[in-house]
Amino acid sequence: MSLPRSDSTTFGPTYVTSRLLTRPKVFHITAHSFALVNLKPLLPGHVLVSPRRVIPRFSDLSPAEVTDLFMTVQKVGRMIERVYKASSLNIAIQDGAEAGQSVPHIHTHIIPRKKADLDHKGGSDAIYGMLDGDEGNLGKHFVEKSQERPQFPSVDEESRRPRGEAEMAEEAHMLATEMDRQRDDIL
Repeated sequence: MSLPRSDSTTFGPTYVTSRLLTRPKVFHITAHSFALVNLKPLLPGHVLVSPRRVIPRFSDLSPAEVTDLFMTVQKVGRMIERVYKASSLNIAIQDGAEAGQSVPHIHTHIIPRKKADLDHKGGSDAIYGMLDGDEGNLGKHFVEKSQERPQFPSVDEESRRPRGEAEMAEEAHMLATEMDRQRDDIL
């Protein structure tokens, strides 16, 4: 597992890698992007890919950042599908507060899917409501750590608790190992 540890990486206002963190959440880093485990995954294996530069909107990314972001989404998506034995993926971007974005740092959700995985919630399209509703909103958790984002409203998420640091670090380590095993020559 070869993650650069010399510089710090943030997701919105929160450090996700740094020399001071003993339990990193990031499992893959490229020149312009990083992949991290999700604090509140909607389904097992739900991860995020984000540009390294903290920027709230997709349209503000440079061409190099867009290319790197989507190449990283493709590579991470392949690995997530394999590791979580999924038959499909949801890949989503909520671009702006009105689109449901709860962290002011553009990011792509990669959610592994299996047949009938959300039948108990009304079917496979239930994922969109989950992304848009309380279940997909990390804003409250980050607002508790940083009060500087009034344009991103917080939502009461009493029924959906954040995962612990140890659990997230364990998953990040496992996924970093799997990324190292991932074949780069498949396009």
